[in-house]
Amino acid sequence: MNGDREVGIDLQSFAVRMRRMTAEFNRIAHEFAHEQGLHPTDVQALMKIFDAPSPITPGRLREELNLTSGAVTACLDRLERAGHIRRVRDVHDRRVVHLHYLDAAKEFAAAFFGPLGRSTDNALRRFSPEELRTVAAFLDAMNGELGVLRAEPGSS
Repeated sequence: MNGDREVGIDLQSFAVRMRRMTAEFNRIAHEFAHEQGLHPTDVQALMKIFDAPSPITPGRLREELNLTSGAVTACLDRLERAGHIRRVRDVHDRRVVHLHYLDAAKEFAAAFFGPLGRSTDNALRRFSPEELRTVAAFLDAMNGELGVLRAEPGSS
């Protein structure tokens, strides 16, 4: 492990790499937002809706994105108008609304983000399954730490 520090894997160089990758992801997301006439926050909302294991509610989305109710409503209005999502009332409790990512929007996003997917696949192929498990474990741990930071008052 100590040998790794000698090849530029110290905290600062690692942070630089993470910021560089994050900036590139943000650039691509902004291009998608611009092309779709959306706000960058709308793309974040789309990702949350898409990644949710089951349909998410507007209230949960508001919490995830740390937005006001009005901002979430405006965001969902834009996403619905653009044909990305659909709001569906719960059959058992009509007060509850679930957000569904539309299949046509998934196809469009897949086409737009295809080059990113191919680049990711190219990068993945350079590593062994064991190395990828280590990377995945790091990403899971990092996301856990970021979740802790988000939960702490005054942390952001």
